Amino acid sequence: MEMKAKKRIILAGVSMASALLLAACGGGTSNQSTYSFIYSTDPNTLDYIASTRTTTSDITSNLVDGLLENDKYGNFVPSLAEDWTVSEDGLVYTYKLRKDAKWYTSEGEEYGAVTAHDFVTGVKHAVEVKSEGLFLIQNSIKGLDAYAKGETKDFDTVGVKALDDYTVQYTLERPESFWNSKTTSGVLFPVNADFLKAQGKDFGSLKPSSILYNGPYYLKNLTSKSEIELVKNKDYYDEKNVHVDNVKLTYSDGSDPESIIKKFEKGQYSFASVMPNSSTYKSVKKQFGDNIVYGIQYGTTYYLGFNIDRQKYEHTAKTTDAQKSSTKQAILNKDFRQAINFAFDRLAYAAQTSGEDAASKILRNTLVPPTFVQVNGEEFGKVVEKQLVSYGDEWKDTNLDDAQTTLYNAEKAKAEFAKAKEQLQKQGVQFPIHLDYVVSQTDNSQVQQASSFKQSVEAVLGADNVVVDIQKLSDDDFNNITYFTDTAADKDYDLAGGGWVPDYQDPSTYLESLSPVNGSVVYYLGVDAGSASPSIAAVDFGKYGDLLKEADAEVLDQVKRYEKYAVAQAWLTDSSLILPTVSNGGTPMLQRTVPYTRAASWVGTKGSGTNYKYLELTKDVIKAKDYEASKEKWLKEKAESNQKAQEELKNHIEKQK
Repeated sequence: MEMKAKKRIILAGVSMASALLLAACGGGTSNQSTYSFIYSTDPNTLDYIASTRTTTSDITSNLVDGLLENDKYGNFVPSLAEDWTVSEDGLVYTYKLRKDAKWYTSEGEEYGAVTAHDFVTGVKHAVEVKSEGLFLIQNSIKGLDAYAKGETKDFDTVGVKALDDYTVQYTLERPESFWNSKTTSGVLFPVNADFLKAQGKDFGSLKPSSILYNGPYYLKNLTSKSEIELVKNKDYYDEKNVHVDNVKLTYSDGSDPESIIKKFEKGQYSFASVMPNSSTYKSVKKQFGDNIVYGIQYGTTYYLGFNIDRQKYEHTAKTTDAQKSSTKQAILNKDFRQAINFAFDRLAYAAQTSGEDAASKILRNTLVPPTFVQVNGEEFGKVVEKQLVSYGDEWKDTNLDDAQTTLYNAEKAKAEFAKAKEQLQKQGVQFPIHLDYVVSQTDNSQVQQASSFKQSVEAVLGADNVVVDIQKLSDDDFNNITYFTDTAADKDYDLAGGGWVPDYQDPSTYLESLSPVNGSVVYYLGVDAGSASPSIAAVDFGKYGDLLKEADAEVLDQVKRYEKYAVAQAWLTDSSLILPTVSNGGTPMLQRTVPYTRAASWVGTKGSGTNYKYLELTKDVIKAKDYEASKEKWLKEKAESNQKAQEELKNHIEKQK
């Protein structure tokens, strides 16, 4: 789990994160056959099984297909699997493979058919190379955990079987309604055993010939810090859905972001991110005002988290033990945390990186995005709202939708603080409460966001009550007390930024990350998973663990499962232990692509912005009015399509004979 935590927690300023993700949203050049843009980091491997890093999957997801993929509405549709069934008890998934899918060398020579045996080899390879994605399947596939730990040497005990050349079957430890979403992750992709053996340790090395291809593209060129080039696989089984012939990505270290706009103007790039806080924004807006579009919000949720059991004070403005004790007692008080939550002007915070024009478009109010799953045709966020009001009047009329500002409420903040102050004064707490908020001094966006937070909280609650002390640290010092340490005791702050990227299509992928029992990043809140820290009891954190356990136990009825996770999300929101801030996506851009033609998903590798299958290009820069019309049409169609896909799931259940 540590590997996962290292990958998944996000601490960089949102501007950088947005820039990286925006590189995934692009379009093509004016010749309508070549997609041209930038990339910022070289991959360290092409082994799509071993690596979960986007630097690898951004490339390999175009080169290799798995069992299923995403359509433009985010549904899971056939890829190498023509059809699939699941047993009535939800434990056995069987996939029938298409017979026209072939492996090809980097030179385009046919190597052989893609068979069920390749998927068995893939899982075995994941264990052998200690894949970063192994956590996704290790406790899911029957017997895999014991094999991965070396408790058995017999791979035949693992629940992945080739029933024949074109039928692969997975037996799970327990039902997972979201299992299919995992098949779009590289760790479950196929590998040809003969080719793997022939390559040995060179499999997945940084040259096109180190892997086989069964997907829509070949890797033509990979030159470090220079160029990545993909070319269309003319023999691809689904060639009719590949509209872009060439993909050319040019290396950029980010030192001259404004050059991207200039090259976009000349038609050299087909996509450009627009930076509202840049010195050239006015001229860009003047020239392209009718063309600036805002994409949808994606799955990453950023947040600020309270340290509820701080042990270290090497980076602090506190000068006395009384101040340390007072802050700790205040943080353990729910009314105090809620006061901070309501006093936090997220719109101003977001504007520090996205500009005033775009700020509202990236706001997120819950850890699980409100539209992440549907519950009986209702958005998850709406189910959470209904649960939340039961916690108190302070949550009345709260809208948890993305891009909403209803959490910021000075009256509510002052009311909650008054309750907290009365309680805390009885405990001998001294005011003002000093909160150490840590940032990297080299990340201007972090510093600006922290300053905005300080301004709004102190303005609403009064600096005689709460002082936010911004601790500007060197990048190394910052990382050493946040990103690079996996123990709660080393978290040297009262407040710090974090974030989470979903791994699979189930609310648990977000909510379990902060479980006090086994959460992979709960140490960000100053407590280790499974510890007996008195702070866990003080904030009633065990209740959250119990709610997660209850939800996780619901394995057969998906509606009930989601409803129970909505209860857990409502508890987390009410607790105000974390303060969600913004998402990725939703940022301004210019593009020469036909809107909403590419595959879309918040999980896996087959619906990300760096997939070029399905993408259609256009000669002209898209107009904002046309983009918005396309977005509205897409959202309507998506809701209908998702509902239909949900209803059709029952057709895949294999009835017991």
